[in-house]
Amino acid sequence: MPASPVFGKVLTLQQLTDAFARKFYYLRLSITDVCNFRCTYCLPDGYKPQGHNNKSFLSLNEIRRISRAFAHLGTEKVRLTGGEPSLRRDFSEIIAAVRENPQIRQLAVTTNGYRLARDVSTWRDAGLTGLNVSVDSLDPRQFYAITGQDKFREVMNGIDAAFTAGFSKVKVNTVLMRDVNHSSLQSFLNWIKDRPIQLRFIELMETGDGGSLFRKHHVSGEVIRAQLIQQGWQLLARSRSDGPAQVFTHPDYLGEIGLIMPYEKDFCASCNRLRVSALGNLHLCLFGDQGIPLRDLLAEDWQQQALMDRIQGGLGRKKQTHFLHQGNTGITQNLSFIGG
Repeated sequence: MPASPVFGKVLTLQQLTDAFARKFYYLRLSITDVCNFRCTYCLPDGYKPQGHNNKSFLSLNEIRRISRAFAHLGTEKVRLTGGEPSLRRDFSEIIAAVRENPQIRQLAVTTNGYRLARDVSTWRDAGLTGLNVSVDSLDPRQFYAITGQDKFREVMNGIDAAFTAGFSKVKVNTVLMRDVNHSSLQSFLNWIKDRPIQLRFIELMETGDGGSLFRKHHVSGEVIRAQLIQQGWQLLARSRSDGPAQVFTHPDYLGEIGLIMPYEKDFCASCNRLRVSALGNLHLCLFGDQGIPLRDLLAEDWQQQALMDRIQGGLGRKKQTHFLHQGNTGITQNLSFIGG
């Protein structure tokens, strides 16, 4: 790749590659682990600080330096995650800072939709290109039971506001749970028939705090996939910066269905994403060990090459698989910790 000048120095553009020849084009960047929802599968007792506060999270300038480093390492897509990222007062400024990098062509956010109706047009003006909204049920009462928040109508209004603001597609994340929503496929299909929504069923994953919930409610996405194929849905090919979803389309539907099935054989073979926590640690896997600290290299612009070298060097420690099948959940106590 050609060289690129940054602050008077020439940095060599690289491509992040691990020992298994997997290339990494996608960064999930957590900017807070605070969340105002109490989802049963993530924070059933609400958010509890783990020895840090809001001042501990990456600053705007640190986020700017991280995104610049990853851009020069071949990253094409960044997703801002949490917790709930929109709880950051400087969220629009964070969007604009990441979008300073022309190499990053896609910038998305995963949100619970709490502030979507109010702020989505501002986010789009700042440079946001994609939205994932968490909606685990289309029944307002069940939505409240899952999230601990009576905000179903506000979230639905927020999705409508996203289309009004100019987003051509909205992705909706639904955690698939036995005896909760696993039999609701037809309701979701009716919802997306005339809406450009990619509804993504995500298999419930075991975390350190959620073992009993996992054993009670986990169901394979194969249940949904079999129904889709029977009804004539077709699998789309993935592009190199796409997430892990298997995406299905149907000629009679404006919307799409995605399936994220981390327990399926060879799920990790196509891994193309890395994570940075809100505390500034590089995590090679959602269910990996302690992260690689980056924060000491985020203080000044002149540390850019050293930061890039540490990120690239850390990839040598990335394992071939997540070992979830063996019940190894790593350090992930809940999914708000490093962005799910």
